[in-house]
Amino acid sequence: MDLLQIAALLIVLAGVFGVVNYFFLKLPPAIGILVVALFASLGVMALDWILPALNIRPAISAEVEAFEFSEALLEGMLGLLLFAGALHVKLSDLRQQWRVVFLMATMGVALSTVIVGVGFTWITGMPILIALVFGSLISPTDPVAVLGVLREANLQKSLETKIAGESLFNDGVGYVVFLVLVGIAFPGDDHHGSGLADAAQLFFQEAVGGAVLGIALGWLTFRVMRHIDDYSLEVLLTLALVFGGYQLAVYLHFSAPIMAVCAGLLIGDIGAKQGMSAETRSYVDAFWKLIDEILNAVLFLMIGVEVFAVTFSTDFVTAGLMSIVLALIARLAAVSVPVMLLKPFRDFSRGTIPIMTWGGLKGGISVALALSLPDGEWKPLILTCTYMVVLFSIIIQGLTVARVATRVGREPELG
Repeated sequence: MDLLQIAALLIVLAGVFGVVNYFFLKLPPAIGILVVALFASLGVMALDWILPALNIRPAISAEVEAFEFSEALLEGMLGLLLFAGALHVKLSDLRQQWRVVFLMATMGVALSTVIVGVGFTWITGMPILIALVFGSLISPTDPVAVLGVLREANLQKSLETKIAGESLFNDGVGYVVFLVLVGIAFPGDDHHGSGLADAAQLFFQEAVGGAVLGIALGWLTFRVMRHIDDYSLEVLLTLALVFGGYQLAVYLHFSAPIMAVCAGLLIGDIGAKQGMSAETRSYVDAFWKLIDEILNAVLFLMIGVEVFAVTFSTDFVTAGLMSIVLALIARLAAVSVPVMLLKPFRDFSRGTIPIMTWGGLKGGISVALALSLPDGEWKPLILTCTYMVVLFSIIIQGLTVARVATRVGREPELG
């Protein structure tokens, strides 16, 4: 199948599965599409097991494995999704929460990576460097899933900003940490240098370069938009900013996700206030909300179908179940340590630690990074564990986090 046929099939299936969810499951749209896609995939597997002569599973598995999920997400959809999410986070709100967001997106990611890596080595016997790679790819929270859940939960503004800001930035930081660790763990696989000095240089180049490029391109786009009063052209400019900026960041070996977040924050706040008319703002918001929801649906569909690329055995499933617990423990540390460090200097909303721990959903980026690993003896195990953590996170945590936030975050009644 060519790219256009694959895109058409994904859109059709997302629409069909969305209708099934709307009339029968009535779950949040993206989660519902994932659940329907997962059950449809498992149904095909069961049919193939009952009637092996049909030979359905091998044919579908070949198509799924041939489709470059990691490339489609990391080099195509991710920039659009991150930009769309960042558009709705205001710089004024983020400025008030920047310390905790910064610590969680840096120290939190590092803590989580180490905890998961050490624990995964103990669980599986995997070499520590490769286990740390798994820790880095499972540590980032998925901004697509997290921001979707925030629309359902009635959280205090400060807590919502912490969760949204952290999910946007730790995604980019986690990706950079992943690249650094892959370069060290797989030095012969055409990655960047494997020494510590090379790793530090790569981290600085990716993270700082991505932020500077995003701010520069966002500012340039904003300055152009100030002199234009044509909503269709201005929407086109934001689209050009994401596609062009993302590809430029990849070419320059900067972090494209961080570029997209920084550009989105600037355009969504300063650009919206000073560079757009009220009509343009409404069209830009509506356009990017629609892009976000469509790509969100397609991404969750792809996650459900990727079950065909996963190896399930007793040992792998056992390791996956233990990885779920390990990921939650690491997430608790990633949230609680920065909060405890800052607590003497500032107040936090009631239930901040449990809500941000349970609301730190994993998603498509983790699966994409696992699929992008060099082939080797440990890749099937990493992919299976990643997939199980992501499914648990999106379905179980995603469907319950609003209730957890309501219960834990409720202020005690006076009396």
